[in-house]
Amino acid sequence: MWQRPVLALGNFDGLHRGHVAIIDRVRSRAYERGVLPIALTFDPHPPRVIRPDKAPELLMTETQKFEALTAAGIGGIAVLRFTEEMSQWEPERFVITALVEWLKVSEVWVGENFLFGHERAGNFSLLRELGARHGFRAEKIEPVRYKDFVVSSTRVRRLVSEGSVDEAGALLGHHYAIDGVVVRGEGRGREIGVPTANMRSDNELLPLDGVYATLVTLDGIVYPGVTNVGFRPTFGKGRRVLETHIFDLTRDLYDVSLRLSFVRRLRDEMEFDGVEALRSQIEADCRQARELFSQISL
Repeated sequence: MWQRPVLALGNFDGLHRGHVAIIDRVRSRAYERGVLPIALTFDPHPPRVIRPDKAPELLMTETQKFEALTAAGIGGIAVLRFTEEMSQWEPERFVITALVEWLKVSEVWVGENFLFGHERAGNFSLLRELGARHGFRAEKIEPVRYKDFVVSSTRVRRLVSEGSVDEAGALLGHHYAIDGVVVRGEGRGREIGVPTANMRSDNELLPLDGVYATLVTLDGIVYPGVTNVGFRPTFGKGRRVLETHIFDLTRDLYDVSLRLSFVRRLRDEMEFDGVEALRSQIEADCRQARELFSQISL
């Protein structure tokens, strides 16, 4: 087991700039102490257990979160399985069970608004008091601000759901991205001369329906393109789809795993009078996206 690690404590959904500030401090303190920087997170997301009717759609899959934490420099990840029973734990029981007896932490770092224990009764002041009592140091990171507001997972979720993926990316410090596998569609894109990759994803939160300038990461290479999120009303409403035209890529992608990053929303999803009108608009979308990508670094 880890020897007196320095711990980042939180849900870390999206791994936004505020989370990264905590992790950077944890890495620095762990280096000074000569111990491992670790993170403790929860599965499932606590609101799914406490108030499932109001639980938010998450920004990341568990796999994406672990990958991002590792890339940010976390050396070990502990996952606490959050249950109905655990939701009844008083703050001190959580501290003793998880932080003292299980992880044996030397330091714990949280965001300023971190709450814990039954009915979220524990705040940072109590965590610091319990740390002094049980032999570890508790510290907090001040909120990270973007423009006039505090960076938070809640705000990022709202921006993504509104289609404001460029502003969501500014809060995240990276483009909002989903992972998935290319599946067979109806072949309509190829029929009209704009082949598309239809994607099935386990990510919960898709941006607002519309057309987006996107980046596809495939085998470590990034390709620009345009993505339609929605129901393709020109062909009659069916299930919601996620289809991407990848620029200058002709290979067969069926059953291939890829990452789709949303850069900017270009327009609403629209219904067209016919295939020619649709093709003309897609060509205009592609020109707009290429112009955007010519101005930014991929």
